[in-house]
Amino acid sequence: MLLAPGTSAVGAIVGLFAVMLWRLREGSRPVTQKTILIPPMGMATGFCMFLAPPFRVPILWGAAAFLIGAVLLSLPLIHTSKLVRDGDRVLMHRSKFFFAVVLALAAIRYFARDYIGHIISLQQTAALFFILAFGMILVWRGTMYIEYRRLVRS
Repeated sequence: MLLAPGTSAVGAIVGLFAVMLWRLREGSRPVTQKTILIPPMGMATGFCMFLAPPFRVPILWGAAAFLIGAVLLSLPLIHTSKLVRDGDRVLMHRSKFFFAVVLALAAIRYFARDYIGHIISLQQTAALFFILAFGMILVWRGTMYIEYRRLVRS
């Protein structure tokens, strides 16, 4: 199936703004164990894509993508979001730079995807960027969960 030029860019921008609006709305609600842990668990179902041969990538590529997400790309999210206690509630407090970081990460992923997409298939590119995003979100949410448990205990 061929798409009109720019369709991918428009889709990425619409998706980015939808996520940013969701994050804004999410910031006014209390954080719970469920709101921290369910997103990575739900995202993990995406690994089913590897049941289809076109999405499979060499294990070293997958490990590199996971490590880049977990080590490099999760750090800006960790450093620009903080959990704070407000009475008996725990709230997410994002720094002024949080959305700038999200935009920068989206731009890096978009342009890297374009470059990598010329080297490997579209399905493999999608698989690698899924693994990268999973590594990023898993570490970010894991760090948030540890911080949440510390706040609830104190």
